[in-house]
Amino acid sequence: MMMWSNFFLQEENRRRGAAARRRARGQPKAQMTPEREGKIKLALLLTSVGATLAVLAVGTEFWVELNTYRDNGSAVCDAAHLGLWKMCTKRLWQADVPAGRDTCGPAELPGEANCTYFKFFTTGENAHIFQRTTKKEVNQAAAVIAVLGLAVMALGCLCIIMVLSKGAEFLLRVGAVCFGLSGLLVLVSLEVFRHSVRALMQRVSPEPPAAPALTYEYSWSLGCGVGAGLVLMLGGGCFLLLTLPPGPWSPLCPKWGQRAP
Repeated sequence: MMMWSNFFLQEENRRRGAAARRRARGQPKAQMTPEREGKIKLALLLTSVGATLAVLAVGTEFWVELNTYRDNGSAVCDAAHLGLWKMCTKRLWQADVPAGRDTCGPAELPGEANCTYFKFFTTGENAHIFQRTTKKEVNQAAAVIAVLGLAVMALGCLCIIMVLSKGAEFLLRVGAVCFGLSGLLVLVSLEVFRHSVRALMQRVSPEPPAAPALTYEYSWSLGCGVGAGLVLMLGGGCFLLLTLPPGPWSPLCPKWGQRAP
């Protein structure tokens, strides 16, 4: 008798569990409110600006300009500009250089250009610019960190797209971390590149001809990188704020469209 009562009890529990699962499957998923969706889209727009700046910075070669001095007794002068992947040397007419400028440049002036890609990742050779030699390990580190930042940024974009299209709001926090980390990696890449420029200026070749005196100035690609890093970190912070629970001040703030008593 005891055996039959246990059997019926287990069967009843099984039926109740199956009914509860059917009811749970039949219930519609909680939809994201239009207000919350609008905030997420606004933050995504902000991070898309940072992503555009990051891609523009990494893909261009105007991170730094190297300029020789104009007082060389010639009608032409030499300048160069480089980025993470490529360097370009240019021979400019001194008549085209702005008056009052002691050095050759800026690099955007028309002139005879010779652009080559760095061989750090292929043959492992250092590059030689104006009788100076790059330190390939530092340049490689800057490039790898920048590419890693772009990869993490792409992962963050994928997470936010899944939040908006599939309603997977648990990915919002993951996207926030990805955007913040990508911005930090871009800024670290810029700092490592600065160290590579200083190493280049110090590694003067002792072989003739003598190395010309040089000055350097950072250019617009590096400015895009700085802006990208800051905007991506700001966007990651906005997404992180959207994942936080309402603060204790929320009941005190009247909702939009309602009047405070």
